[in-house]
Amino acid sequence: MCLRDQQNKARFNDKVPLQGEPKPLPIGGKCNYLCPYFRCNKKALLIQQKYNKGNPQKVGWCRWVGDTCITGDCQYAYCEKRALLPGNKCAFANSRKNEDDLEKDLAGDDEVDKVKDIISKKFGKRDIDII
Repeated sequence: MCLRDQQNKARFNDKVPLQGEPKPLPIGGKCNYLCPYFRCNKKALLIQQKYNKGNPQKVGWCRWVGDTCITGDCQYAYCEKRALLPGNKCAFANSRKNEDDLEKDLAGDDEVDKVKDIISKKFGKRDIDII
């Protein structure tokens, strides 16, 4: 085997690292037709570039209806990651909010303090550490 064949063999056996999955693009917690996972079951979604005062904007166009895409409100819209929830909401956007709410709940122990106050008033003693 010559040196050139070894170099070619090594070059073809090298694995190219993947760029990763595309990220979902919800806007304000709602599904977006520009999201890489948004699909139309009728295959009628067409992304057009329209110009508004000289600025290009991407607009979803439904070829089946002949009007702009209404995204998740359409009965034929679906998400490849199954993240489209009723009311045109994206599960990826909601999961971020849930993590923040969980942290807030864990940080605040106001209910425990309220219960201690009620028990201490009931028994007539102050600073009882029953709980």
